[in-house]
Amino acid sequence: MSIWIRIGDALSALAQGEGLSAVFDKLRSPPEQSVAFTIAVIALGAKMAKADGFVTRDEVTAFREVFQISPEDERNAAKVFNMARTDVAGFEEYATRIADMFDTRAQLEDVLAGLFHIALADGEYHPNEEIFLLEVSDIFGLTRRCFARIKSQHVPDAEPDPYDVLGMPHDATLDAIRKKYRQIVRETHPDQMQARGVPAEAVKLAERRLIAVNAAWEKILNELQAA
Repeated sequence: MSIWIRIGDALSALAQGEGLSAVFDKLRSPPEQSVAFTIAVIALGAKMAKADGFVTRDEVTAFREVFQISPEDERNAAKVFNMARTDVAGFEEYATRIADMFDTRAQLEDVLAGLFHIALADGEYHPNEEIFLLEVSDIFGLTRRCFARIKSQHVPDAEPDPYDVLGMPHDATLDAIRKKYRQIVRETHPDQMQARGVPAEAVKLAERRLIAVNAAWEKILNELQAA
């Protein structure tokens, strides 16, 4: 069954008068977390689209890039977006329920990465988008170092510290850094991402992370070998 049909079913199951935020309380089991992930990124993306004042064609295209929305599925995708955009609940409530729903930090990092992808779709990183994403990251319980790492993978002028990219202290040994690098590569594998609820349509979110991780590892390795 298409994930978009499952999303339509989840929305239809909402009781009369329930807002979109209530759907996150109904999708806690692992088989449905790919549905929850997709709704989370679209719903928070709709809230974020209001941060810079308007929704651009590029931002709409970004949704299509992440989720590969076919013409027959556009209705359910648009329904999620419009419900979030018009819902009286603030993004803080959405972010809080999403944080409660997912079990691991990696899942929340995946959601934040999806939001960065959408924010940068028009080629501009608006100051209000920075404020929005920082607040979402804080609600998710992610560290500022983690936020900076994800930001560096998407914002062109955000020069990353390679140690931040790998989440390692500057005095870490080469063996410890290598171990962490290999761990991140494993976590970024499509099978691992799908296992934690990222739908197959959105696995491409890992591509930028893997590029940044590989570049950070190469830079640290060259620096340490040259020392």
